[in-house]
Amino acid sequence: MAETLANLVKGLERHGMSGTIEGDASRAIRAVATLEDAGPDEISFLSNPKYEKLLATTRAGAVIVGLKQGVPNGLTVVRTADPYAAVTAMIVALHGYRRHPGGGIHPSAVIDPSAEIGESANIHHGVTIGANARIGQNVVMYPGVYVAARCRIGDNCVLHPNVVLYEDCILGRRVTIHAGSVIGEDGLGYAPVGEKWHKIPQVGIVEIGDDVEIGANCTIDRATLGKTVIGAGSKFSNLIAIGHGTKIGTDCMFVAHVGIAGSVTVGNHVTMAGKVGVAGHLTIGDNAQLAAMAGVMNDIPANTRALGQPAMPMNDAKRVYASLPKLPELRERLRRLEAEVERLRAGVNPNVSSPP
Repeated sequence: MAETLANLVKGLERHGMSGTIEGDASRAIRAVATLEDAGPDEISFLSNPKYEKLLATTRAGAVIVGLKQGVPNGLTVVRTADPYAAVTAMIVALHGYRRHPGGGIHPSAVIDPSAEIGESANIHHGVTIGANARIGQNVVMYPGVYVAARCRIGDNCVLHPNVVLYEDCILGRRVTIHAGSVIGEDGLGYAPVGEKWHKIPQVGIVEIGDDVEIGANCTIDRATLGKTVIGAGSKFSNLIAIGHGTKIGTDCMFVAHVGIAGSVTVGNHVTMAGKVGVAGHLTIGDNAQLAAMAGVMNDIPANTRALGQPAMPMNDAKRVYASLPKLPELRERLRRLEAEVERLRAGVNPNVSSPP
């Protein structure tokens, strides 16, 4: 359903934001699209200066921009302090969130008689729920979900197709887990005995806090003892692996292919970009930011920005990587300087032979 631009901007107030319109406030907007693809009845946004040149060619009916952004003549814009946050609010207003199909409990679902199922749960065909599991209200389980014995799932959780929860896992409220993810599988726990590896029973659990979202094909190991913990509000992309006994703080953001070994402590509001790897038994402080492909081999203090293999403070790493292309030239200069030093030494003391 289309909304006038004026109504959409007024709706920003519900999210604690505001905006001012320059141009046609009565324009009907039906959707949000990119600057490249938007048409006259769609709104777009600019938050990254990299795409500023597209303002000259976009066909969008309106564009959300920053307070001081220059724009071509005739382009209707919404000026706001945070274009990215504003477009998020408008996507919600125009498109809403995914609507999950209802239907109650499908007759083909296999549910142990001792399991407790909350009101208004939607459990689709092919779901299996084990003994003494407790499922909250308004929970959605798509086909192929497996919930093992004694799991506890809070209200308003969504488990997409083929999600697996091993025994005793705990999910808070409003947790979303996307297709193919496995929660609570055994961690890599083996004791070396001679030349053999003997399995250590993994008798801990996984506990996931409220408002966590787990992407597709992620794995979160159960603890050997105690808990593996994912803090409230944390968000995972796809293909994230969390080792046994690791504790992730609140409101963290992990991008695809992050791998964290066992017994790591990660603080609050930590960001890890794609393919970050963290060795075991380390501590990552609050608000740390780890750039893509960082290899973390030591503790990272709070409020640190790090990158590289091994990871180091970002400014140091930038200097290191800026020097890499010059290494062949520097090596040749060093070779010439060493030869010159030897010639000078020989001139001062002709009886001193050069080292081999």
